[in-house]
Amino acid sequence: MTPTPTARTGDATLGKAADENFPVAPFFLPRAWRGDLMAVYGFARLVDDIGDGDLAPGGADARHLGLEPGQSEDRLAMLDALETDLRRVFAATGEEPSHPLLRKLRPTVRRRALTPEPFLGLIEANRQDQKVRRYGTYAELAAYCELSANPVGRLVLALTGTTSPERVRRSDAVCTALQIVEHLQDVAEDLERDRIYLPAEDMERFRVTEADLAVPSAGASVRALIAYEAQRASDLLDEGPPLVGSVDGRLKLLLAGFVGGGRSALTAISAAGFDVLPGPPKATKPSLLREVGTVLRRARGER
Repeated sequence: MTPTPTARTGDATLGKAADENFPVAPFFLPRAWRGDLMAVYGFARLVDDIGDGDLAPGGADARHLGLEPGQSEDRLAMLDALETDLRRVFAATGEEPSHPLLRKLRPTVRRRALTPEPFLGLIEANRQDQKVRRYGTYAELAAYCELSANPVGRLVLALTGTTSPERVRRSDAVCTALQIVEHLQDVAEDLERDRIYLPAEDMERFRVTEADLAVPSAGASVRALIAYEAQRASDLLDEGPPLVGSVDGRLKLLLAGFVGGGRSALTAISAAGFDVLPGPPKATKPSLLREVGTVLRRARGER
């Protein structure tokens, strides 16, 4: 049986979960959790694909959002239309969401009593990507991560009924770290999109110019800058074991997977000599498993 265009639209987006640094909805979780996590991931991935111009060709996503197929390239119009559709997810009455991924999200939102703020933050982060191409300070970058990454961790806690102020604080640190790691892996790719997520104040400190980022292989100053930012991410990931140690059961394994994924990606960056310009250094499965084990051991000591 040939999949319908609607099915293909959702499947293509959800299929990107395998490319993440961490397991999105691993097999050991209860089926209900896996379904809810994939529903949230589908939304987050769709927002990023709109913001990055990575939508599947043909304009199906634009049509689902009530736009003309040719408007797929108008990222701000697409994000506005997505926000309109998102508000249908949270409306008590009225029409159903139009996009298939948002129709999948609606039961999760109702079952878990989720609020719109984290989802709106993800949309706003991608709006910012269309307007802000450089970050002057680390504080500015961290504020961007508050929109682009931290909502995901907060949603995981909400989905699993484990939200508390201390867990949110630690989760925010871990998510900001994961975003920084992703930026470090994607320096060359981001530059092709005319985006730099390395703070200008740090580039100046290490005497790195934009031209230094546009060459096939990094010189010593770029490597030193990447090592500096990697250490920042590593320090933030130190909040991970206490977070993992504060929960029980399968959620402990899931959160350890997130933290271990960040750690293993940093290991890959270090193994590449902090030269991220030829392409994103990727963690291996053995490295991920080792790092998850380390996180779990440290978490036991934190209890």
